[in-house]
Amino acid sequence: MNEIKIELKEINPQNFFDNDQTLNKIKETFPKLKLVFRGSFVKAYGNKSELTNFKVKFNALINYFLKYNNLNQNVLDELLNSDSRSIEFISKANDIITYGVKGKIIRAKTKNQLKIVELSTKYDMLFVVGPAGTGKTYTSVALAVKALKEKKIKRIILTRPAVEAGENLGFLPGDIKNKLDPYIQPLYDALYDMIPTEKLHSYLDRGIIQISPLAFMRGRTLNNAFVILDEAQNATHSQMKMFLTRMGPEAKFIITGDPGQVDLPKKIKSGLNEALNIFKKTSGIKILHLDEKDVIRHKLVKKIIAAYN
Repeated sequence: MNEIKIELKEINPQNFFDNDQTLNKIKETFPKLKLVFRGSFVKAYGNKSELTNFKVKFNALINYFLKYNNLNQNVLDELLNSDSRSIEFISKANDIITYGVKGKIIRAKTKNQLKIVELSTKYDMLFVVGPAGTGKTYTSVALAVKALKEKKIKRIILTRPAVEAGENLGFLPGDIKNKLDPYIQPLYDALYDMIPTEKLHSYLDRGIIQISPLAFMRGRTLNNAFVILDEAQNATHSQMKMFLTRMGPEAKFIITGDPGQVDLPKKIKSGLNEALNIFKKTSGIKILHLDEKDVIRHKLVKKIIAAYN
């Protein structure tokens, strides 16, 4: 019987195996191997090809843990179920996008988030579609903040359709900002992670960062800007056409949305779903599809999405 031995160097085995969660997942992935875990050493016995596969994936887990100091359920699924080329891509890619408040590292956390980063450098218009929790908005906002910090653009424009998610909020008190804030709060949440509060407020006051409902985009030419249309599945045909034609020179557009969560009235077609069909073969425009494998929220979110699908 063939045997390999791997040492967990500079790693606390108790933290690495996280109360047996990682251990059980590894055993499930390699049922044909006999695995022995003792202290900081792991021994595996079995078929040579199985052992080779185990060694590649277990070392990938070690490298990830050394880099990020954690192994959540999504990472385990991603690395243990990936082929060797995908693992190599994840390991070698430069996943740091920018640095947030108090030096917080903002990074791409899945293979498809890394693709968002890569494709955003190659295409001026990028559609990023997928279910909730896949980091579509957060990653896109991080790229916009990075571009602003590097002075590649002069302003960031973030917009969303002001559509209620299946419920009527009724009359909302306050000025226009107060009325709109409930719809665009997720964009603020991302920005507060990446830009110190005082500086962010200054950017907002000076119009360097603009957050507004999609309807307010009409008539504008968006130049020298990083523009993100979020929740695009709730844009109508005319709104989507209006938005896409706002693009000026030296502008970069990212359109994010979840085709499976349309909140428009039943008789109104989603402008996003239509656009995905219209532009699927248009040169210069790229469409990236994410799925439940990219979910980075609680592990149950992935199961919920799969169940609904």
